[in-house]
Amino acid sequence: MKKILFSFITFFALTQAVSSQEKAANSGKYTTHNKGKFFVAFGGNRDTYTKSDIHFKGENFNFTVSNAEAHDKPKGWHVDYINPARFTIPQTNMKFGYFLNDHYAIALNIDHMKYIFLQNQTANVTGTINLPASDPGSVYNGTYNNTPVDFTDGTFLQFEHTNGLNYVHPEISRFDDLSKLFGITNTDKFQINITEGIGAGFLYPRTDAIVLSKEDHDKFHIAGYGLSAKAGLNFTFFKYFFLQTELKGGYINMPDIEITYNNSEKASQHFMFFESIIYFGGIFKI
Repeated sequence: MKKILFSFITFFALTQAVSSQEKAANSGKYTTHNKGKFFVAFGGNRDTYTKSDIHFKGENFNFTVSNAEAHDKPKGWHVDYINPARFTIPQTNMKFGYFLNDHYAIALNIDHMKYIFLQNQTANVTGTINLPASDPGSVYNGTYNNTPVDFTDGTFLQFEHTNGLNYVHPEISRFDDLSKLFGITNTDKFQINITEGIGAGFLYPRTDAIVLSKEDHDKFHIAGYGLSAKAGLNFTFFKYFFLQTELKGGYINMPDIEITYNNSEKASQHFMFFESIIYFGGIFKI
């Protein structure tokens, strides 16, 4: 009995010593603690949007296009992503962040999405158009009551946030190390983290719209707000570099979209969005 007890005590002491050695070894690793680290990342996205009602209002028109469909504008793998003079042409993402502690980080995100009203569609229009006879858009004058309109030729409406459906938002996110689940012991060489977060911010689009043949405005303007939640995986290589994939979904409400040079002529819409993102970045201490 004494031998068994002695063996148990010896085994327990050895395991505690090994555990202490592992903790001491891990404590010296750069990737063990995140508190005080900064990170920056750049990447690209693909986007999908729910149907939305787009309301157009001006001095001589007030109508709504119901259940309008839209899509994004993918660039694919392209050199524009790394060309400083052209990197806003594709759909891009930027992230600047700081770890408050080992698990929680705050970040400023700029999601440069693109939203294009599907031109080849027929949608119902409700409202009135009463433009002067000299106005080219007067051919659409009349009262609409869930009236189907074919938008294919683009003379009634072209509507795009292609110079940016820019969602600028702070975000708080949590990171947890999953490396042990995959048998990874030296996280300074390779580390896997899972991350989740929530964010809220404003929409700063540059809307390219031609409404009833009126002159395009196409200037940056704060049009509304957005809310979002995300989840993703972070793969860190050699302590300082990472690849991060994210799935982000949320709600966008833009009640003040500028469509012409006449400030009284506006559009409004709200919809849900889903965004898939891939980032490349670096993490460092100052």
